[in-house]
Amino acid sequence: MSQAPAGPLGFLRKENIVAPDGYNRWRVPPASIAIHLCIGSVYAWSVFNPALTRELGVVAPSASDWSLSSVVWIFSVAIVTLGLSAAFGGKWLEKVGPRYVGAVAACLWGGGFVIGSFGISMHQLWLVYLGYGMLGGIGLGLGYVSPVSTLIRWFPDRRGMATGMAIMGFGGGAMIGAPLIQWLLDLYSTAPDYLGAEGAVSLVTENGRRFVETAGGMVEVVVASAAQAADFGGEAGVYAVGTGSTGAASTFLTLGIGYFIVMMTAAFQYRVPRSGWKPAGWEPKPAAGGMVTRDHVHIDQAHKTPQFWLLWIVLCFNVTAGIGVIGVAKTMINEIFGDLAIVTASFAGTYVLMISVFNMVGRFFWASTSDFIGRKNTYHCFFVIGTVLYCTVPFFAASGGVPALIGFYVATMIIFTMYGGGFATIPAYLADIFGTLHVGGIHGRLLTAWSTAGVLGPFAITFLRERSKDSAIADLASVVDPATFTEKFGAPVSQLNELVAANTVTIARLMEIAPGGTVDPTSTLYNTTMFGMAGLLVIAFFANLMVRPVKEKHHVTKTHPDAVPAE
Repeated sequence: MSQAPAGPLGFLRKENIVAPDGYNRWRVPPASIAIHLCIGSVYAWSVFNPALTRELGVVAPSASDWSLSSVVWIFSVAIVTLGLSAAFGGKWLEKVGPRYVGAVAACLWGGGFVIGSFGISMHQLWLVYLGYGMLGGIGLGLGYVSPVSTLIRWFPDRRGMATGMAIMGFGGGAMIGAPLIQWLLDLYSTAPDYLGAEGAVSLVTENGRRFVETAGGMVEVVVASAAQAADFGGEAGVYAVGTGSTGAASTFLTLGIGYFIVMMTAAFQYRVPRSGWKPAGWEPKPAAGGMVTRDHVHIDQAHKTPQFWLLWIVLCFNVTAGIGVIGVAKTMINEIFGDLAIVTASFAGTYVLMISVFNMVGRFFWASTSDFIGRKNTYHCFFVIGTVLYCTVPFFAASGGVPALIGFYVATMIIFTMYGGGFATIPAYLADIFGTLHVGGIHGRLLTAWSTAGVLGPFAITFLRERSKDSAIADLASVVDPATFTEKFGAPVSQLNELVAANTVTIARLMEIAPGGTVDPTSTLYNTTMFGMAGLLVIAFFANLMVRPVKEKHHVTKTHPDAVPAE
């Protein structure tokens, strides 16, 4: 029997949303999927990268614009905060229930976008970190764990399928979010002032920055290529910095309001089953091999078992291997295959969309498959197949051409099915190993592995890319005629570091004046990272191989007898 609401928010609490007998359990998954679709748009972050890295220059990055590495870290902070908030919020979830937690998540995720919007408008990066990264990240974590334990309790007969349904929405968030974000950016963007063709305007270079002298004084400018200007319907030439808009601030504000409305509506659809409920005609039974327990481990005991830390490594390294690529997906495919006519801005945007599609499909497919082949065998598939596929990416990058692009596309899409499948399968894996008593809280604490991966993945891919880029630029500059270099950039080669820091010198612009036959090094910028990711999957394989059933001494009957659940 439900209790009377305690306090102004008592109607949100778990004890007041117990479903009556005869309640249709299939009403719960749509609410879970709706919340996860909203917060899953974090996977579309790379669509924001081009806009945020040229917020002032608009058509091309200006000296004062944010660098790609600083923008990518916003995504990392959100993922780190997700894991930490899930770890702390998991136990709270067990106390107050999914509706309460889902409502708080709606406020934080939507509000984070609004604060981020102000940060972009004022060009204050710390506000974007605070809003989207910190507050939004907390909303991500709470929204992520809110349905998991509830669905496992509603679907004890199909744990993998249940968690796959819930977390499928998170993987599919970018499927809706990516085209929506791109549409809003296009809707709100405005082109900057065009000052003339590069050869028709007298450019001055000071401390790596480019300026044009006008009647009103010196105006900082960027020099845009035909491809860069075409995105705004303009032509190659010189554009005034700070006179247009990428539309990012307005896009953030619109999304914040929309996500809040959808998530709050979905949170009010959550219901929990009464104590001891089970599907009609279903009786639990251990799976072959003893990897599914009928006992339980208390949340405060789980982290004292080796199984928890082995699964932590399994999740961390599986996520690290994919999350860095997701954060720079749009940039990566442009850099590796940008010389192909087929790889347009629209194609790159579709690539991000397809990552979301395969991420989402993989969550449901692999989690459901794990109900039949077992969770441990499912992860073995991830690590063996994934290692091989990561090692093929540098081969496709070096080969070039449309066949290599197709191979790259197929390989990465399979990788992303397993990346998503890892997230969807881990809650059921935890329920098998630790029981269902505190599976939501244990799952939340295990998501600190996601936080760690949120740092390791983007750091590895951006750090190694920057090192490769700097080395490539230095090599190209060494073969370019010094006089031609000075004429092109308005400064000598001795000022290369300043010119690179100001985004005046890039690989693409150096290739314009490089000697004939010089190989463009852009496609090789990610090779070392791909081999490193494959190595992480090998380590994860052996960690998964060592997972065994939890010893009886860790069961709740031994450690917390007062918490033994009613049958």
